Amino acid sequence: MRLARLLRSHAGEVVAVFAFLVVQAVCELSLPRYMSDIVNVGVVGAETGNSAYLGHMALVMFGFCAGSLVAAVLTGLIASRVAAAVARDLRRKVFAKVMSFSPAEVNRFSQSSLITRCTNDVQQIQNMIVMMLRMVMLAPVMGVVAVVQVMTMGGGLAWIVGAALLAVLGVIAVLFVFTMPRFKAMQTLVDRVNLIAREILDGIMTIRAFGRQDHELARFDGASGDLRDAQLFVNRAMMLMMPLMMLVMNVTTVAIVWFGAHEVAAGAMQAGDMMAFISYAMMIVMSFLIVSMVAVILPRAEVSIGRIQEVLDVEPAVREAEHSTTPAADAPRGRLVFNHVSFRYPDAERDVVSDVSFSTAPGKMTAIVGSTGSGKSTLVQLAPRLYDPTAGTITLDGVDTRKMSLADLRSRVGYVPQQGFLFSGTIASNVAFGTDDADEKDLRHAIDVAQATELVTQKEDGLETAIAQGGTNVSGGQRQRLAIARALATHPEVLVLDDSFSALDYATDARLRKALAREQSDTAVLVVAQRVASVMNADQIIVLDDGRVVGQGTHEELLRSCPEYLEIAKSQLSAKELGLGEGE
Repeated sequence: MRLARLLRSHAGEVVAVFAFLVVQAVCELSLPRYMSDIVNVGVVGAETGNSAYLGHMALVMFGFCAGSLVAAVLTGLIASRVAAAVARDLRRKVFAKVMSFSPAEVNRFSQSSLITRCTNDVQQIQNMIVMMLRMVMLAPVMGVVAVVQVMTMGGGLAWIVGAALLAVLGVIAVLFVFTMPRFKAMQTLVDRVNLIAREILDGIMTIRAFGRQDHELARFDGASGDLRDAQLFVNRAMMLMMPLMMLVMNVTTVAIVWFGAHEVAAGAMQAGDMMAFISYAMMIVMSFLIVSMVAVILPRAEVSIGRIQEVLDVEPAVREAEHSTTPAADAPRGRLVFNHVSFRYPDAERDVVSDVSFSTAPGKMTAIVGSTGSGKSTLVQLAPRLYDPTAGTITLDGVDTRKMSLADLRSRVGYVPQQGFLFSGTIASNVAFGTDDADEKDLRHAIDVAQATELVTQKEDGLETAIAQGGTNVSGGQRQRLAIARALATHPEVLVLDDSFSALDYATDARLRKALAREQSDTAVLVVAQRVASVMNADQIIVLDDGRVVGQGTHEELLRSCPEYLEIAKSQLSAKELGLGEGE
């Protein structure tokens, strides 16, 4: 991703900027010549000719000043507009790419780093574009024309300008070498500050519960201090540049006046020409000074461009089908089939899920149980294609899910994650999040089935009750029930519940399961559960151990045939509840 590519869609505006910059340069470069003529002509007494001439020249110079001002204003307006538009398009492009990432790809960068890349890094590029259009494009025009003017004026003073340029280039080179590594480190340090801040804010309750506020504050101060040190070094180095440049300019002026005075005294140069020479010399030095300001913006912008390009270069593991297929109208609805499915996370050494086969059916509940880390959540996340299997196939209504469009697949599979997330808005907007055509009756029915009715009836605003970001103003159980209602409102063919009852009491859990069995008779339900008691009545129970299926059947069948399931059941239920004798 280069600057030219970013500006390609704004070529007309860039040309306009360049045209106004040429006008501005012509106006500014013309002023020293007119000033030279005025000084050389001089005013002796009150000669009418000289007065008329000076009046005419004053009007011409005023016209050039006005032209330069108008051109500079228009350049600034257009440059700012182009930079803002490029930043907007780039943010949209980067965020759209991030939205296509699987959870593994998000974790590869971290959420905080992706936020920084979409905001701070894009801002750095925007600043660079403004400077490039407003200043850097002007500098070569002014510098080249000023050099030509200096060479044509003669007088033997050109060597002074050459020495000044060498000094300027030396300062720029030294500062660039010392500051470039720090610019690269600064964006990484910004990522780290954002990561720690986000982690502390997300875990504020845990931090308070264990009295670790001082420890976490010290950790944040450490990261913030590292960023401060890097910024101070860079800012001090950049601030040092301006005094050095002013020293070069002042020494250049003094040298021109000193050696120019001798040339004037010898009759080899006129006083007006010496003053014009000083103006052109300053323009040349200023041109290089403007270019040197890129040393402040460009290194950091280059780092930002690289970080954004890194995101854009990622090929999402889950891709949209090139030629999507839709299940036939007469295909059995809600039949999700896992056929010898295996999955391995990127760069992992072994499969998380290995050779799993099962199927769901409308009106039936399929439960998945197993010890912590057995791969239950990973397995069900394959259904809506949050990940793609590394081996085997998953079909829905007879069609491979990888051949269906993501929008079609996810409209047919309602997924409720372990941690129910709510968006800022209202109860109604959260429940209707996955559908555009749900009316109030549909929303209330979904809420009733999800056993969240009291959350609506007990609130004065009902469905319009405000929900804070993340659902922090409702309890964990209420968040889970609203998340389930959100999935139900889409009328899915397959409802995937990834341990979504963990925050519910047993009575609410039982009522919710009965309501699902009664009201969702045409929906296949796939449940990940930790409580054996809540899935005892499931039509099919799949037992996972270390990513492999070690048992499959009903509760009674597994008690007899699956030692792993029996061990889990015994750890949660009494012998009487299991129907076993005291000695068994």
